Amino acid sequence: MQHNVIFLVGPMGAGKSTIGRLLSKELNLPFKDSDQEIEERCGADIPWIFDVEGESGFRKRESAVLQSLSEFGPMVLATGGGAVLAEENRRVMAACGTVVYLQASIEQQLQRTSKDRKRPLLQTDDPRDVLTQLMATREPLYSQVSDIVVSTERTSPRGVVQEIIGQLNL
Repeated sequence: MQHNVIFLVGPMGAGKSTIGRLLSKELNLPFKDSDQEIEERCGADIPWIFDVEGESGFRKRESAVLQSLSEFGPMVLATGGGAVLAEENRRVMAACGTVVYLQASIEQQLQRTSKDRKRPLLQTDDPRDVLTQLMATREPLYSQVSDIVVSTERTSPRGVVQEIIGQLNL
């Protein structure tokens, strides 16, 4: 099976960027992070984009970046937690490669995001409630679009990478 792009999907704090960098090294493929790419192309950070354009403006930029990057050939691409919300994005991922869903519990997400001020959706009095609501909406979409599902709960990033490689059938 020919894999063009390996898309990493999952909630905030699942480790998409960390695991993506390690996976790209193991597979000798370029690594891209869609959120970083949006910031570079826009010349502004994601909280600023959310403030000025709202979530819908950010999502439009996210779809454009996902489409653009998926055309560049083989790579590992870490997507934003909400990238699966747009049907167009799910179609691009399904058509252009293999989608790996990195599962993480609400507890794990809270631990990993608690000090991160660059997550506009979590700048609230009750981040647990926000994460719970996001998972209720997004988890079915992660499951729907994924070819491979790997829990990041009790495994080191390197262990997760080895599990992904074992399931890729390369």
